[in-house]
Amino acid sequence: MATVSASVLAALDHPSIHRNLSAGSLIEHAVRREEGVLAANGALMCDTGERTGRSPSDKYLEDTPGIHEHIAWGKVNQPISPENFAALEKLAIDHMKRRPSLYRFDGYAGADPKYRLRVSVLTEEAWHCLFAKTLFINAPQDVQEQFEPDWTIINACNMQIDTPENYGVKSPLAIIQSLEQRKVIIMGTRYAGEMKKSIFYAMNYDLPDLGVFPMHCSANVSRSNPDDVALFFGLSGTGKTTLSADPNRDLVGDDEHGWSDDGVFNVEGGCYAKCINLSPEGEPEIYNAIRFGSVLENVSLDPITREPDYDSAEKTENTRVTYPVNFIQNARIPSTAGHPSNVVFLTADAFGVLPPVSRLTREQAMYYFLNGYTSKLAGTEDGVTEPQPGFSPCFGGPFLPREPMVYADWLARRIEEQGSDVWLLNTGWTGGPYGVGNRFKLSWTRTFVDRILDGSLARAEYAAHPIFGLHIPTSVEGVPAEVLDPRNTWTDKDAYDAQARSLAEQFRQNDAKFQIDDDVRAAGPNG
Repeated sequence: MATVSASVLAALDHPSIHRNLSAGSLIEHAVRREEGVLAANGALMCDTGERTGRSPSDKYLEDTPGIHEHIAWGKVNQPISPENFAALEKLAIDHMKRRPSLYRFDGYAGADPKYRLRVSVLTEEAWHCLFAKTLFINAPQDVQEQFEPDWTIINACNMQIDTPENYGVKSPLAIIQSLEQRKVIIMGTRYAGEMKKSIFYAMNYDLPDLGVFPMHCSANVSRSNPDDVALFFGLSGTGKTTLSADPNRDLVGDDEHGWSDDGVFNVEGGCYAKCINLSPEGEPEIYNAIRFGSVLENVSLDPITREPDYDSAEKTENTRVTYPVNFIQNARIPSTAGHPSNVVFLTADAFGVLPPVSRLTREQAMYYFLNGYTSKLAGTEDGVTEPQPGFSPCFGGPFLPREPMVYADWLARRIEEQGSDVWLLNTGWTGGPYGVGNRFKLSWTRTFVDRILDGSLARAEYAAHPIFGLHIPTSVEGVPAEVLDPRNTWTDKDAYDAQARSLAEQFRQNDAKFQIDDDVRAAGPNG
């Protein structure tokens, strides 16, 4: 498969390709070409233009006989014909050939050598190459010259597609991917996260066939106990990066992992964290990782002090930073660990209905994983300007090529094999819905995580939620007892009950999409 992926690189045959430059050289190129500016802390600050988040409606998968029966076609997995794929690929290659110089990165996705993919990324902007160098695992210098990729990404970010209807796409931008050719072509969007997520999508297709459960989660491990591994599942904005960056634990990775028979491994070599309202007091590990070699996206810059303004949402709520995982002081290198003893599902409930922390039975774990309820937060996708309730299968629906039950079955298998405890942690609203209530305090959420990891929450007493059946602790040291039951935080109890029944009905409408066992379906809400 490597020669198929590498063919797109051979087709370019560009006379000026800067290959595997150091971070310092890429920063120098980016500043010289006015792609970004250096902040006072040394970070490279770049704007992504009109698109400040992913563009899922413009993502397409080549529909070929070899993969057709294995794909969950629909809104997430939109087909594009081989003919249109080839035509758009040619447009992108012709565009890249006209650029004065290009940048190439060679590296890996997957910290476990048994399951890693070789990835080559070719960009027209230096900062996009730095992003790839930061987010993927760098190939050793002695193998770079003979590097044969399994996957190739061509990022023609400044190319607009004229007459998109002639190519089977909807707009002047498109992200097209071929699982058989192992290629990704990005056109018309400068949002760097499209590169990262395309390779995660590829891993989500490949890894189940290799006996590995691919997961959209962060992971950390106790520094003193290698058997104390924790996973944090959740979509963007729910706290994966924040909660896994724990000063008392080693960080395995912040977003994408595989769970094999040997344990968990990070897919990436870096972290991609949200920056909005970032502070040294609230998130010191992330704040201190922003320095020379990191890339800030769409963060405003104070023109006098040249300090990043993390409180500003002038450009987007989805401000981001990418940095190598070893910029976190307590990062685990290589990024591998044992089997998780705790699995945490994160949700940001905009309705203010779900309790802040719940312990899940096996059947509830299956149910809430498969439904993947959370709220889309502002800026994480194009067009999302305020929180919206939604369901994302397996807390990673936009990145799943296969049917969700494939991944849900893997979850059940792994937690049964290892006896892992599973928790639902709500980082959303309390005291009312978005616009009325308030977001849960980060200090409370961190306390819940601490009590999960020290084992005390597993020994607590619990009461069942009357509608959702979730097991809520009756007391948690360090958190006011009245916030544990969400109904207590609402002034109007009848309004809470109505909101809870409404959300329960949305769950039931969503779970009807899946063919699941009766005991799993019964673990959902009864309202």
